[in-house]
Formats: sequence, C-alpha cells, structure tokens
Amino acid sequence: MKQSVKRINGIDQGILFMLASAFISALNGAIAKLLGDELSALEIVFFRNIIGVAIILITLRHTPAHLPGGKPHLLFLRGFFGFSAMILFFYTITAIPLGEAITLNKTSPLFVAIIAYFLMKEHLNRYALVALAVGFTGVLFIAKPSGISIGYEHFLGLLGGFFAACAYATIKQIKEIYDARVIVLSFVGVGTLLPMLLFMAAPFLTPPQELSFLFPEFRFPNSEKIWLLIGVMALISTLSQWLLTKAYSMGRAGVVGAVSYTNIPFAVGFGVMLGDPLPDLWVWLGIAMIIFAGLLLKRG
Repeated sequence: MKQSVKRINGIDQGILFMLASAFISALNGAIAKLLGDELSALEIVFFRNIIGVAIILITLRHTPAHLPGGKPHLLFLRGFFGFSAMILFFYTITAIPLGEAITLNKTSPLFVAIIAYFLMKEHLNRYALVALAVGFTGVLFIAKPSGISIGYEHFLGLLGGFFAACAYATIKQIKEIYDARVIVLSFVGVGTLLPMLLFMAAPFLTPPQELSFLFPEFRFPNSEKIWLLIGVMALISTLSQWLLTKAYSMGRAGVVGAVSYTNIPFAVGFGVMLGDPLPDLWVWLGIAMIIFAGLLLKRG
C-alpha cells in the first residue's frame, strides 16, 4: 500500500515539475525566435549553454553532489542527445514559424512512450496505444492549419523530437546514480563543447547547404539587448532542464512525457503575444486531443 501511494505521489510530483518546465520551455522558444533575427542557431545554443554551465557549477560548489555516478558514457549520451535536439529545435525555430517548430518538437513525448516500451519494458496497455494515436493525430491537427509540409526543415524538427526523446529516456537510466544538476551539466557542457568544435572547424570546411547551419561563422554579439535576451534564456532554460530532469526522475516516462504537451498551448499564447494569429478551431481541437492523450497515458 505504501509503495502504491509513493508511486502515485511520485507521478503527481513529476507532473508538476513537467508543467513548470513546459511553461518555461515555451518562453524559451519565444526568446530564441527573437534571437534568431541576430544570431545563428549554433550561436544561440553556445551562448545559452556556456552560461548554463556557469550556473550549474556555482550550485555544485555551494552544495556538492553526493550520488556515486559510475556511468560516464550514459552521461555523455544524455548530453549528446540533448545537444542534437537543441540545435535542431533552434534551427527550425529560425527557419519556420514558431508554432510549427514547437509542434514538431512536441513529438518527443510520443517517442518517449515508444522508447520506454521497447527499452525500459514499461507497459503500454490499450489506453496508452490509443493515446499515442490520438496524440499524433492532435499534432497533425495543430500543424495542418498552418500549411505545414514535410520539407527538409520539418524533417529536422521531427528528428529533433526524436533526439529529445532519447535524451529523456537516458535520464531514466542514470537518475539513481547522478545528481539532477550533474545530469543537466552533462547537457549544457556537451552543448558548449560541441559548438566550439564546430565553430573552429567552420573555416576549413565547405559543407552542403543542408548542413551549413552546423558550421556558421562565429560572431560576438555587440548589442546590450541581445546579451540581455541571451542571459534570460540561459537562466530560464537551465531551470527548465532541471525541472525536466526532476520530472522524469520522479514519474513514468510515458506519463510525464505526455504532460509536456502543455508546452503547446503555452507556446500558442506566447506566439499570439509576438504577433501570431489567434489559433482557429482546428488548432484548439488538436490541443484538446493532446490533453486527452495525456490523460489516457496517465491511466495506462
């Protein structure tokens, strides 16, 4: 009985952490859209993460981590998957409308449920299977009214959703041996190191047009407004990653992943504030279907 209560409480706490993470993540996407007018996607990733590294190191110096660790390869994988998801997400934000980019990225919770079934042996009953179908259909309803077509940029957005799911699933494998801040540090650390390597390689390479966004010319921002936006993004996105890590550590991957779909209505609100048109009936229907899918996954 106590284990059952603990499990329910864990799921509830995981949901609350994910709701907070989803709201901050949507705000982060809106700021990235503004920064995309001045910086490349890789520069946004680099500056966002290098400040995040400093924030996490300060917290670790104040309160050291006590968990033992022991699987650095999984820690690196979490960082690599997280960086891959982030660069693809920020690129799609700068290449296509914010609503489409957010929607494509929000396929990640569906991929999480599928990965959890195959790799973590988490049970998916008939409710969960229906939830996956309803969730993917809801994503299509949100995307289709905006005239989405599966071009190269949209494919990269979907790929980013898959990499995000891989990162979330990796958290479940290391949550018992690494402090949540160390897990986040692996993400922002790899997300700082890899962009530096790509910047250094850029002058010596001529990549195909499809991959040119990975090798941009580095430009140091010289605007106070840009630095302010970078600072705010680094702060809130690091907080969002910590909340996300705690959410997946405390609840089932499929359930918590479904709750992260609330990022979509949050993003709709920020989009309207940035000048996007008010969503029509099809978009609201898609949002309702995604919320319903989350309820089904929780029941499963």
